[in-house]
Amino acid sequence: MDAALSDRLAAVDARIADAARAAHRDPHDITRIVVTKFHPVSLVADLYALGVRDVGENRQQELTAKRAETGGLDGLVWHFIGQAQTNKARAVRAASHAVHSVDRTRIADALDAAEGDGILDVLLQVNLTDDVGRGGVEPDGVEKLAAHVAGLETVRLRGVMAVAPLDEEAARAFERLRRSSDAVRRVVDDAHWISAGMTGDFPEAVAMGATHLRIGSAITGPRPPRD
Repeated sequence: MDAALSDRLAAVDARIADAARAAHRDPHDITRIVVTKFHPVSLVADLYALGVRDVGENRQQELTAKRAETGGLDGLVWHFIGQAQTNKARAVRAASHAVHSVDRTRIADALDAAEGDGILDVLLQVNLTDDVGRGGVEPDGVEKLAAHVAGLETVRLRGVMAVAPLDEEAARAFERLRRSSDAVRRVVDDAHWISAGMTGDFPEAVAMGATHLRIGSAITGPRPPRD
């Protein structure tokens, strides 16, 4: 195992703890998801050996392959954080424990119809930009979408997710996400997850109440070259 991986993981966890304490929060209330996009499945095994239990993928094909190859790692939780497509809903559901990117009723319905083992945790992806073409439900549509998802049988609404715009201070964007979280909780009072914050902005996300951080290169190192 690469000793540098252990060092990077420890350094990020220390920064998460510092950010939590600065926000008067308990670091144990924050779930650190390691994003392993484009890295080999051996990295997932190395992370598991270091105590990581929550990992994330953006692409369905990579998620499916890595989930199949890590089936023997007990307690490993897979988060799908990429843009969800209805034609891949069955495959995404089969490989995921949680889907962070439900942004319209068709996706929610497709995941629900796919069924699977047990209940699937889902989050509503919120668009924090002015570009309506970006992934995510518009903030003024969050409550309506939450009500729809709450009525489905085989998925469980857990909260909201977003990516901060590049052209805006992250803290301001995450403050708006927190308002979307409040809207969701008016529909489902225990849907308190806030999936926000990546390598470049997770301290700001923690300050604004994030419960789940999606961190890649700060822990995994640079992505390997693709063939």
